[in-house]
Amino acid sequence: MKTRKSPIKLFALIALFASSVVSAQGVNKNWQESYAQEASGNYAKAAAAIDLVLQASPSNEFAYLRRGWLNYMQARYNDALRDYDQALRLNPKSQEAQLGRTLPLMGQQRWREAAVEANKVIASSRWDYTAHLRLMVCEEAEKKWEELARHATELSVRYPSDATVLVYLARAEAWQGRIDQAKEAYAKVLERMPSHIEALAYLNRNP
Repeated sequence: MKTRKSPIKLFALIALFASSVVSAQGVNKNWQESYAQEASGNYAKAAAAIDLVLQASPSNEFAYLRRGWLNYMQARYNDALRDYDQALRLNPKSQEAQLGRTLPLMGQQRWREAAVEANKVIASSRWDYTAHLRLMVCEEAEKKWEELARHATELSVRYPSDATVLVYLARAEAWQGRIDQAKEAYAKVLERMPSHIEALAYLNRNP
């Protein structure tokens, strides 16, 4: 024999469902507001919307990743580091959070520390493009030209259509006074990006 829910219990269930829908709509509104403010370049307001998300859901890993990015865009580098660290505490396997840590460290010109973070990602994902790219930025900043040339050469084999890697190779060769090798690398850049200003300028100076 079927039992019927009492009107009071039924009303409570409806009220609970309605409140959960309102709550979800509120959270979604915060995300929408955050993306809209970021698109307008209002990074502080975009981050403030994520603050509201975290107040409602303090274990939201993605919210920390997003706020870390928004803090980085405001040059609030220490705050960005704290957010990425919290994301890593919630998910120690997150390569995204590990890569995220490189951004504020690079922003503070803490090149060696940023390189360590990039290498942690490379240790678990050997040819991760973003990690290698940020590592090359650190190598260039520290004027490690031989290391950068070797690194860019290895990476260009894995990403042969990528112009950015070849730009780093060309710069490394140019700084070592290896003009022919630099010209060769810049020529390859132009094959991929015919209007590349840096490559055109170098080849015009060194016909």
